[in-house]
Amino acid sequence: MSVVDDLLAGLPDGVLEDVLVGAFWTAVVARRDGLRRCGLAATPPEDDHHHGAGPAIRDAGILTERRARELAQLAASTSPMETAIGMAAINALLPRLEERWEELNAEAVITERGAGRRVVLVGHFPFVPRLKDRVGALWVLEQYPRGEDLPVEAAAEVIPQADVLAITGTTLINHTFERLAGLCRPDALVVVLGPSTPLSPVLFEYGAHVISGAVVQEVDAVLRVLRQGGNFLQARPHGVRLVTMRKPGYSAWPR
Repeated sequence: MSVVDDLLAGLPDGVLEDVLVGAFWTAVVARRDGLRRCGLAATPPEDDHHHGAGPAIRDAGILTERRARELAQLAASTSPMETAIGMAAINALLPRLEERWEELNAEAVITERGAGRRVVLVGHFPFVPRLKDRVGALWVLEQYPRGEDLPVEAAAEVIPQADVLAITGTTLINHTFERLAGLCRPDALVVVLGPSTPLSPVLFEYGAHVISGAVVQEVDAVLRVLRQGGNFLQARPHGVRLVTMRKPGYSAWPR
């Protein structure tokens, strides 16, 4: 069983309403228990499919004819674009464990727990410049490095040194999450973060201590921004809530 398999196991079904693949974010809208919900996942960077190398998304144009849970099965696809759609569907269908959510940004967790310690961040997030001056040491691993970022090939070298490992949820889309999480020391704090991150206790079974994700509260407003090519920072003020869950029994927490 993989983490995706475990996320799909027991996932409730819903009535699929919309699938949107935006420039930066993919969204799936489904209705479950009478409520309209929207899940997000990062849209993978463009590849050669537009030059005729084959379809990135099979059945494009008729995806909304499926049940929502059937669409979620695409999270196990070998096509990154399909995987993003599947992960967005998972995020739309997951039970909302609101009693376990805390109004806390992942940046606060990493800053507090990383003070004077070594931090490895998988994914270049907007808060990287602020984080550099607040932690003991910072390495950023990025599939498309910029500035001082390290390529993902350096993961085996730097992750075992981390006291805090923060992994972007997009690693669930490119199927590298388990490999990267498996490189950290047993005593390291593992944070999974970003709008692609499923707010599911399943991730605790794969080494996570803290899960930080996004909840879309104003579906139409957020879809309008994404449909017009907006990024997450543009969509967030239109109705996105950032929440964090911690592993049961995990007490170390920002003050």
